This record gives sequence, C-alpha cells and structure tokens, in this order.
Amino acid sequence: MRVGVPKEIKNHEYRVGLTPPSVEELVRHGHDVFVETNAGMGIDFTDKDYQDAGATILNTAAEVFAQSDMIVKVKEPQQSEIAMLEPRHTLFTYLHLAADQPQTDGLMKSGATCIAYETVTSDSRQLPLLKPMSEVAGRMSVQVGAHYLEKEQGGRGVLLGGVPGVAPARVAILGGGVSGVNAAQMATGLRADVTIYDISNERLAELDMHFGSQIKTAYASRAAIAAAVAKAHLVIGAVLVPGAAAPKLVTREMLKTMKRGSVLVDIAIDQGGCFETSRATTHDDPVYEEEGVIHYCVANMPGAVARTSAFALNNATLPFVLKLANQGAEAAMRADKHLANGLNVSDGKIRHEAVAEAFGYTFEAWQ
Repeated sequence: MRVGVPKEIKNHEYRVGLTPPSVEELVRHGHDVFVETNAGMGIDFTDKDYQDAGATILNTAAEVFAQSDMIVKVKEPQQSEIAMLEPRHTLFTYLHLAADQPQTDGLMKSGATCIAYETVTSDSRQLPLLKPMSEVAGRMSVQVGAHYLEKEQGGRGVLLGGVPGVAPARVAILGGGVSGVNAAQMATGLRADVTIYDISNERLAELDMHFGSQIKTAYASRAAIAAAVAKAHLVIGAVLVPGAAAPKLVTREMLKTMKRGSVLVDIAIDQGGCFETSRATTHDDPVYEEEGVIHYCVANMPGAVARTSAFALNNATLPFVLKLANQGAEAAMRADKHLANGLNVSDGKIRHEAVAEAFGYTFEAWQ
C-alpha cells in the first residue's frame, strides 16, 4: 500500500502521524511511504531521517494525497486537506466529529473511508489509541492549571501544594478515566487537595483502592459538582462519552460561585467541552476569562509536548496502521472488530451512531 504522511497544519501542532521508526516498519512490510517535506521538523526529525527509514519525500501535501492510498495524521483534517480526499482514500487520524459538523459534512462529501483513533476499541473496553494522548493531557492539565493560578498570569496567586502552615489548593477532577487518573497523579504529587468526581460507583471504589488516602472521591451529582466548583481553585474537566459530544457539567451559574482567579482546564474540549462557558482555544492564545475565572481550552494540548506525544501515539497506532496497510481497510476491519469500531464515515455515510445522533443525521452501520 502507498501510505502518506502530510505535515500537520493545525495551530502549533508539531506532532507527526508516523515517526521514522514507524516508517521503517511499514517499508519492511513492503509498503511505500510518502512524507511531506519537513513533516517531522517540529520534533527534530529531518527529511534525511525519513529517507534513511525508506520514505520518499514530497514537496507538498497535495502531492502526498495524490500519491497515497492511506493518509496517516494526528489531528483532524483541516478544510484544505478535506478538499484533497477522494473516495479511494483511507484516512486514519483523530477526528472528534461529534463536535465538528463542518468537518463531518466535508468527510461525507469526500467519500473517503475515515477511521478515528478515538473510537477504536479493545477487548478490555478501553480506547487504546486515545489513551496515550489522554495520559499526556491529564498530566499537562495540572501543569497548566498550576501555571495559570500564578498571579502574574491573572490567577488567584495560589501555590498548588501550599507550604507548611498554608493550605494547598483544592483541585476538583470531573471524570475518573485515563485523563482524570493522570491528572490526579500529578496533582497529588504536588501535594494538592484532590477530589475525583465520577458517576460510576464501581470506578470510585477502584480509585479509592488505587490512591488510598491521597485523594477523596465523590459521586458526580449535579449538587456535588456545584459544591465542588464553588470551593475549588482548579477544576479539571476530564469526562468522556466515546464518540459523542461531552456533557456540560458546569454551568455559567456555577461559575459565578467560583473564587476570582480560579482556573478551569477543559480536557474534553475536542468533544465540545464539559463546561458551558468553554470554547476552543489555541496554543497561540490559550486562555480567556469568564465570570472572573480563567479558562484553558486548548484543543490539541499534547501538541505542546510534541516529541513525547508523537512517540506515545505511534506506539499505539502502528499495529493498526500495519493492519490497514497489509490487508486493506475493508479486510482489516472485517478481521478486527475493534478497528471497525473506529470507522466514523465511509461512502458518504455516517458509520458511528454517536456522531449521527450529534447532528440528527442518519446512522448507517457498515456491513
């Protein structure tokens, strides 16, 4: 198969769909790999590194799309990239369609087979291609939250871990999944006062066993969330409904009860965000203020630590890339139900029920 890797063009996105070691694996399996020039420069991979791995370097994204059968990316295709997709293409990347109707419409119009990293599943009911970036975003959320709590950043002027004689900051984490757990690990490491909120009593019990006395847990009722928001210095939104838009857990009215200079970090912003006041931001302009509260809603958080993120992502995606390249998309999905669960759009039709539901479109299961 001919596999293409364009340079990412989303704001401050330095990750790359395939690293040179991944390219070498594909070439070893007999596939041709086309990489847009400078695609890996953001993480210090030169064109020569890719050539040494067996790739062919092309000058433009248009050439990569024209030469390739499968496109492997990191972030959702931008409109200029969607325009280059054809029915013959398989696109393998993060899509997050339930929060992006223009992208959904564009992919349907393209006729391409579009497989989303974030809805590929596993036998353990996990999301293995979302997990590494959720780990990164969860850990980053505490770093950026601590940063924006600093007074010169507009924050309340609170040290996350406090000092002897001064209480630590209160951190409320909404969601006890992969992102939430990684946020809690970082926050407890900094000696913050941490509470995780979730709607699964089973999950809360697991978290209690895992963290012991390092954290508190609470059932995520509306009343409990409202009380948490009112007293928290840092609220981290880490909820996930696979493939669907994130529920709005924190309302503007709740926001008005928060201390001025408190911080919200919305990890769920790729799926529309879990705060009523959330709107996607970029690494160029990452924060804004609503009701005196700082909002950090960067839609590609892991791009800030691009080298770590690219390797972590490739570790997870490469086995699936090889399946798609070795067998072709249709055969690979028929052989692997978990890969088939990643299919969001094909033949101009919506293949993921949560995406169809988000926009009132017709869901047509892939056969």
